Amino acid sequence: MKNPSTSIDLLTLSEPKLAALVAARGWPRYRTGQILRWLYQRRVRSIADMTDLSIRERERLLEIATIGRSTNCTVLESQDGTRKLLLTLEDGKTIETVLIPDEDRLTLCVSTQVGCMLDCAFCLTGTMGLSRNLKSQEILDQVLTAQDHLRDGERLTNLVFMGMGEPLANLEALATAIHCLTNQSWGLGWSPRRITVSTAGLASRLKEVAALGVNLAISLNATTEDQRRDLMPAVSEIASLKSLLAACRRYPLPPHRRLTFEYVLLSGVNDQPADAQRLTRLLAGLRCKVNLIPFNEFPGSRFRRPTDDAVLQFQAALQRAGLDVFIRKSRGRDVLGACGQLGGARDSRAPLALTPVESRC
Repeated sequence: MKNPSTSIDLLTLSEPKLAALVAARGWPRYRTGQILRWLYQRRVRSIADMTDLSIRERERLLEIATIGRSTNCTVLESQDGTRKLLLTLEDGKTIETVLIPDEDRLTLCVSTQVGCMLDCAFCLTGTMGLSRNLKSQEILDQVLTAQDHLRDGERLTNLVFMGMGEPLANLEALATAIHCLTNQSWGLGWSPRRITVSTAGLASRLKEVAALGVNLAISLNATTEDQRRDLMPAVSEIASLKSLLAACRRYPLPPHRRLTFEYVLLSGVNDQPADAQRLTRLLAGLRCKVNLIPFNEFPGSRFRRPTDDAVLQFQAALQRAGLDVFIRKSRGRDVLGACGQLGGARDSRAPLALTPVESRC
């Protein structure tokens, strides 16, 4: 009889390790690919359902292995169609991943930590502190579970690692997950161009993201060192604004690709004309675009969301300097599913009041 405490979670095995398990049982080598395809492409939750393995092989595999998919998923749906998925992990901790519809795109925002190691003042997740890093299979399970919850006619088009946690603080697990996501033979077959990894500014690890072939987004949010220390104290200790921008300039961008800089606009804090002028100087000469994110309010925050006019004036100032600038739509605020709000599960029957700019977005 299988002992759950000693059984092998198949989702934890790399292709070579699974191949070794297959070989140790005297099975043909092609069984490795078959099992991997069942896990990732067909999202099977039971070994018994792997029907191109013989009954005896499935029985033997059941004796030693399990498939460690999350079994408890609560879905909170926003008035705008955004869906926040609350996943309960094996140890009882909860993480959040968000399905964001936008015209012909459906983006999944994926978490990499339970809580966050950083303490960015404008982010609800940062108030939680760090509980632990997610394992690679727990990162992947968010994608697999989201696919299980897609409706007829829906398909994921983009993945963004912008959920709970700092992705580059959990780089090994992130890289393993991305390998499974992009594998064309047995994995999910994602193009790296459809995947974006965001960082609050771990400058020394940017070059390791380049090796993954995905898009890179940098959460900037400040135009002076003092401002950065106030808004992002932990990460400013890890890398100054100067060293972060220097690392961005060294980043080996492939042809026809560009960096994304994310800038959360906080009313009266970093949304003034002088901030716009400094930001244009910081980004001068970089192949990039800027996503402006009007602050998404949450209970207890000292910050407020800018007005429509303030957001548009800030965008116009950057555009006059020749930058490509976009205003990020606020999606899922009524279930605390918008940027900077993860970590606060909310009953979707009790919506937040939206400001004019949020209603417009």
